[in-house]
Amino acid sequence: MIYFDNAATTWPKPIEVKKAIASALDEYGANPGRGSYDMALKTSRLIFETRVELAALFNIKKPERIIFTANDTEAINLALKGFLNPGDHVIFTSLEHNAIYRPLKALEKQGVSLTMVQAEPDGTVFPEMIARAMRNETTLLAVSHVSNVTGTILPIENFAQIVRPKNIKVLVDAAQSAGFLDIDVEKQGIDLLAFPGHKGLYGPTGIGGLYIGEGINLRPLKEGGTGSKSNSWEQPDTLPDRFESGTINTLGIAGLRAGIEFLKNKGIKKIREHEWNLTKKFLQGLAEVEQVVVYGPKADAFRAPVVSCNIRNCDPGEISFMLDKMFSIATRSGFHCAPLTHRTIGTKDSGTIRFSFGAFNTEKEIDVGLDAVKEIINKLEI
Repeated sequence: MIYFDNAATTWPKPIEVKKAIASALDEYGANPGRGSYDMALKTSRLIFETRVELAALFNIKKPERIIFTANDTEAINLALKGFLNPGDHVIFTSLEHNAIYRPLKALEKQGVSLTMVQAEPDGTVFPEMIARAMRNETTLLAVSHVSNVTGTILPIENFAQIVRPKNIKVLVDAAQSAGFLDIDVEKQGIDLLAFPGHKGLYGPTGIGGLYIGEGINLRPLKEGGTGSKSNSWEQPDTLPDRFESGTINTLGIAGLRAGIEFLKNKGIKKIREHEWNLTKKFLQGLAEVEQVVVYGPKADAFRAPVVSCNIRNCDPGEISFMLDKMFSIATRSGFHCAPLTHRTIGTKDSGTIRFSFGAFNTEKEIDVGLDAVKEIINKLEI
């Protein structure tokens, strides 16, 4: 099988990740913070060391300000619902995934006001668009670093420079950028960073995280046992305990740490160049097929390894099905949990076929994918 659905989750996982999970399960899969015996202490060290690795990756000064969550969506919910209050105003863009949009719509019913900045049809959002949306009561800019539909990379640092003088905080959804782009929370002015472990960080599903910047006070989404201050019925105030009630996903964290090691050993820059070269080759090939419509930045523009397209007058679900059944090529069709984006690019009624590439894809697979698209067009006599 040729796997072109890495924007949903990267596959296959590095062998190091599989070994790390198996090792944690067999050797020290105890409950961290709930005992002083060797296995529990070893598990606690794993968790601490993974926070340190993530802090180094994102230039976070205090590792304890990284909270482990079940996924990126939970991290975003914690950020939005823990930070916003009735009367607050939030700016977001028309490129947002439902992970941002749906919590915001729920908060709107509780008195939070929203302004959506309409992106250009190719996914571009200019900083001046953000500036025009600001109000006196604006407290937060919530924005995806990279569109999961168009692959557009948004200028986070430029946005932060505009909103920071007004004391507007910046929440960044790094679902498609963590592990692909360099992220520096200090340089880029990021106050809250939500990220998944199972995409560009090459860890398993079921693990993600949220960085909470200095001076940001959030309400927990849940309370319960943390292994600390157990004789108190009040939730601890210290980080990360305040936000990590219940048994933490140590197996997921073990896999995530191994995924980060994989990135470090391969080099993020090297992986980025590889994925970008694959993307460019694929876009150049599609440009030669007149029946194909490609969405997002032009082929010569730098973008994430995500390509959404359609074959004219064809249902994208049917094309994705044919790619799978005829050529064993895995893609994703539909609306990609981002209906706002599809309204932006003009595909709100049909969706698109999405091809997304990862570190383990090859140029040969790109050639097979392009040939498959052409063969389907010929078979359908389009």
